[in-house]
Amino acid sequence: MAAPRILLIIGGGIAAYKAIELVRLLRKSGMVVRCVLTRAAEQFVTPLTLAALSENKVYTNLFDLKDEVEMGHIQLSREADLVVVAPATADLLARMAAGIADDLATTLLLATDKPVLAAPAMNVRMWLHPATRRNVATLRGDGVTVMEPDEGEMACGEYGPGRLPEPAAIKAAIDDALAHAPAPAPLTGQPDFAPADHRPLFGRRILITAGPTHEPIDPVRYIANRSSGKQGFAIAAAAAEAGAEVLLVAGPVPLPTPPGVIRIDVETAREMAVEVEQGLPVDAAIMVAAVADWRAADTASQKIKKDGSGAVPPLALAENPDILASVAKSAQRPPLLIGFAAETNDVIAHAEAKLARKGCDWIVANDVSADPMGGETNRLHIVSKAGVDSWDRLPKDAVARKLMEKIAHELETRAPLERD
Repeated sequence: MAAPRILLIIGGGIAAYKAIELVRLLRKSGMVVRCVLTRAAEQFVTPLTLAALSENKVYTNLFDLKDEVEMGHIQLSREADLVVVAPATADLLARMAAGIADDLATTLLLATDKPVLAAPAMNVRMWLHPATRRNVATLRGDGVTVMEPDEGEMACGEYGPGRLPEPAAIKAAIDDALAHAPAPAPLTGQPDFAPADHRPLFGRRILITAGPTHEPIDPVRYIANRSSGKQGFAIAAAAAEAGAEVLLVAGPVPLPTPPGVIRIDVETAREMAVEVEQGLPVDAAIMVAAVADWRAADTASQKIKKDGSGAVPPLALAENPDILASVAKSAQRPPLLIGFAAETNDVIAHAEAKLARKGCDWIVANDVSADPMGGETNRLHIVSKAGVDSWDRLPKDAVARKLMEKIAHELETRAPLERD
């Protein structure tokens, strides 16, 4: 089972320093933590400290376009198992209760479909004020778990309820919230898997890469391959139909996003490697993308021009990261790791060698010598330590559904879920 994912929103206030210890406790227990800082919180704790402890990027700005490309705020709010607000200031509680979304933190809270736990921290008079009491009652009525603050001396010198609960107490509340959380629900818009009561991947997280990568040579040229992304997108669609929560990391292809799939677009192999790493842990990773093996060692800042001499400008190449091998060696290696191999000769022999070299569980190989990579059908050979399972040629969507059935069966063997 994948490790629990916590989205920790840190409000402004002197109590924000306790969030550092909370992150440490959560990571020590094996949870994945992503932190979001409000602008006020940045006055008390730094993104660098939280990034080092959480081992994840820290998010601060709703309008950072780079962050929006890497991980849109909708995805960030929905991929967590639990959203925790600590400290939850009086201002933050008021904006949550009113449904205001004027910064990254409140936008995430309004966009999430996951349980929310708030640990308040404020002056005693602010906590006891009728407006705060109304806001807390509203939030609890909306299903938000609002902890009672501790009682004691405060930074302002007053005494009473309003202190942020100790990190160990918040950690215990998080454990309790996770234990009593409802079973994972399919994403909004996710299609049914026929028959309706048969979703063999329900409760699973699946990471899929698809399409080519483009490695720039200069502002107008790039190194690429003929991958259309069709098979990877078909697999993502089939995984969603089978009930999984699906993260699709896609190279540059003009294909529509399958219903119920979270999609992150990338261009280069290095960008794909970063998104794959941030997408872990998952129950299964299916690396369908045809990642460019090499990139230009030095990308020209301006278009390379012919000089009329007939001389060909040199193009030095550098090796791209091996995403499949890196995931295989990762501490967050999925229970099932699948690589793809498009071959033009000796398909099975090359797949067997790749299986041994990469350290994955399966290599799904196909012969592209006669049928171009953008075709509508595939004939696959699934190579594993158990042997070779060769399939007849099928349309790519049929290949995807058949592959999902095999993956669901394998996951139940390797990492069975506890189901009611």
